Amino acid sequence: MLVSVVIPTYNRLPILQQCLRALEAQLPLDPGDDFEVVLVDDGSTDGTVEWIQQEAAELPHVRLICQEHGGPAIGRNLGVDHANGEVIIFIDSDLVVVPDFLQHHLRSLRQAWQRDGDRLCFTYGAVINTHNFESPESEPHKLSDLSWAYFATGNVAIDKTVLQESGLFDPSFQLYGWEDLELGERLRRMGVRLVRCPAAAGYHWHPPLNLEQVPELVRKERERAKMGLVFYKKHPTRRVRFIIQFTIWHRLLWELLTLGGLLNERSLRPLLAWLIRRGHPGVAMELLRLPLNRISVVAMQREAQAAGIA
Repeated sequence: MLVSVVIPTYNRLPILQQCLRALEAQLPLDPGDDFEVVLVDDGSTDGTVEWIQQEAAELPHVRLICQEHGGPAIGRNLGVDHANGEVIIFIDSDLVVVPDFLQHHLRSLRQAWQRDGDRLCFTYGAVINTHNFESPESEPHKLSDLSWAYFATGNVAIDKTVLQESGLFDPSFQLYGWEDLELGERLRRMGVRLVRCPAAAGYHWHPPLNLEQVPELVRKERERAKMGLVFYKKHPTRRVRFIIQFTIWHRLLWELLTLGGLLNERSLRPLLAWLIRRGHPGVAMELLRLPLNRISVVAMQREAQAAGIA
C-alpha cells in the first residue's frame, strides 16, 4: 500500500529541511508498503523551491507541487489531488517525525480497519512542541502538548477515499486558523472515528518568543477571529461556539484573567522582556496567551455584531 504524506509549506526552509530529512530516514515499512511526500510550496520566497530542486537526489520520495500563495487549505487540497497514495498523512512543514512514524500510523490504521470492518477512522499522532532547533527530538512530552482537537492536520492519517467523501478543506478559509477543525466537524458527522496513535510522534518546532514576534501574533489572532466566524456560519452549533470561544463565558473569562484588558501585549512587555532575558521564553509565551485570547474573543464579537450574527 502506498501512503502519501502531504505537506504545505511557506517560507520555512530551515526547519523544512529537517522535516524532509526525517521522512527520508524512516525505518523500512512492512512488505508491500511504500510512501511518497507531496510537498506543496505556497509561493515561498526563501529559496525553498530552489533547495528542493538542488537536493532532489537526496530526497527521492519528495514530489514538489507549486502554487501561488493561497493558504494551507488550498495547498492541502492540491496535495491530495496530486497524491497517489491510498492513505493520506497530513503534517506541517515544521514537524520533525520519529524514525518509525509511518510504521505506527499504518499499523494503527490497519488494526482499526480490521477491528471495525470499515475505514471510517483516522489516526492522530502525538505532537510535541519544542524550541530546540538543533535537536528537536530531545524534547520530552509535556502536559501542555496534549490536544483536545478532534482533527488537526499537524499529524493525522486517513483513508484517501474517506477524506474525499468529506469534501476536503474549505478554500474559504484563506486566513489563519480553523480550516482543519472545520473539516474535522464534517468527518465527525460522517461517523469517522478518532484513533489515538501517540507512538507516531512528531516534534513541532517553533522559535522561542521574542518581542519582535508580538505584532505578528496579534495579527494572527485577529485573522483567527474572522475564520472562527466562517467556521460558525457553516456549523452554527453550541459545540462550535465553544470550540472557537464565541460565548459570553469565554468573554468573561478572558476579561477576568486580563483585568479587563489592563494586562495586554503592551503593558506586559517589560515582564515578557525580563522573562526572555532570564531564559524563560516558554513562560513568557504562556503569559502572552492571556491577552492574545482576549484579542481573538473581542475581535470575533465585533465581527459578529458587524455581520449581524447573534
